[in-house]
Amino acid sequence: MSQPMVRLVERWLPNAFIFAVTLTFVVALLALGITDSGPVDVVRAWGDGLTGLLAFMTQISLVLLLGYVLAHTGPVRRLLVRLARVPRTPVQAYGFVTLCAALASLLTWGLGLVVAALLSIEVARVGRERGLRLHYPLLVAAGYSGFVVWHMGYSGSGPLAAATPDSFVEEQLGGVLPVTETIFSSWNLLAVLATVVVVVAAMGLLAPGRGDQVIELPEGAALAEDEDVELVATTEGPTPADRIDSMRLVTLLAGLLLLAYLVIWFVQEGFVLTLDIVNWTFLCLILLLVKSPRELGRLVARAAGNVGDILLQFPLYAGILGMMTATGLIQVFSDFFVSISNETTLGLFSFLAGGIVNFFVPSGGGQFAVQAPIFLDAAQQLGVDPAIVVMGIAYGDQWTNMIQPFWALPMLAIARLQIRDVMGFTTVTLLVTGVVFGVTMVLASL
Repeated sequence: MSQPMVRLVERWLPNAFIFAVTLTFVVALLALGITDSGPVDVVRAWGDGLTGLLAFMTQISLVLLLGYVLAHTGPVRRLLVRLARVPRTPVQAYGFVTLCAALASLLTWGLGLVVAALLSIEVARVGRERGLRLHYPLLVAAGYSGFVVWHMGYSGSGPLAAATPDSFVEEQLGGVLPVTETIFSSWNLLAVLATVVVVVAAMGLLAPGRGDQVIELPEGAALAEDEDVELVATTEGPTPADRIDSMRLVTLLAGLLLLAYLVIWFVQEGFVLTLDIVNWTFLCLILLLVKSPRELGRLVARAAGNVGDILLQFPLYAGILGMMTATGLIQVFSDFFVSISNETTLGLFSFLAGGIVNFFVPSGGGQFAVQAPIFLDAAQQLGVDPAIVVMGIAYGDQWTNMIQPFWALPMLAIARLQIRDVMGFTTVTLLVTGVVFGVTMVLASL
């Protein structure tokens, strides 16, 4: 069933930047055709909007960068090696990788992707030592399937943007939307539990039978050992600067100071999360776990390449939002969804629309910036709880990631696989989670 889609993706899927440019022109043409705005008005609105998401862009970039760095710290990598020895059967292996990747993704999506790849490799290696027939592409697909819950968790871009003061959501709603009403609402937590159970079970049921072909981990493949950073030698030996660069005390003190700030924040503010607090939590953990400033610098340099697409594409998404706002196109779209929805179905439409828009705007934060104003306005007109549409957009974004390879590509690069190797399995994840997310949206709206 998935093979036609795999061939289509391999042959026709362009770079995500192409999608951003294409969407820019599509929105511009819609603004010209549907609203009273002229070409000069549209271009001016686009240009003025380019800087509209700079703060949000920086926050989202830090989520990815810090998640990657955290996953590559020595203690986390050693933990993955120990976890890989837990599963004893093939079915347990596929389900366990899914579960661990889901838990990591709920903490931060950057960590979830890296954990999915690294744990898949190590579980496959340990399984080979134990004589287990493990299908390596299914292990990697199971890890990526765990990513399907990321936007319901601690680093969910949309809900955190809605909870962050001075965001575009606060301007529209007239106040912030706390995470206790979105990420930590009872109905979302139940949906997280149901989704994880369903996906873990699905990956276990996909285990190859005795007569099925199995592609095992290539011989010699394994997690790289921790790289101990040596002092730069000179003719006179390590310099005082070299020794300072290799002192753990420096990063430890900075980490303890940041930990003190976080404790004070939660004591004084209560359980209030923003994108900034989430990022400082990850940075605190990194500072406490790395061995030296030199190691931290090496990890950050390695992770920096992963944020390039965000830095390049977010100004385009901001320009799209500027066009939609200044020309009144948001109001046109909003009125359309109001006309076809009611209090019960708007959440479901926000989920389905989120799944479609994700193909063109694969960044969760960028998609939320483009789509949220439309559905929040529709929710205000219909009297729907804004938390419903915020999470509906989040569900749609994470849902079609299973067949939208933008976020799978960096994980597959670590695992040394192609998208065609895993998409047959992740399509199953798309089908089973679509039922869970759709039912959740309807029930939460009643």
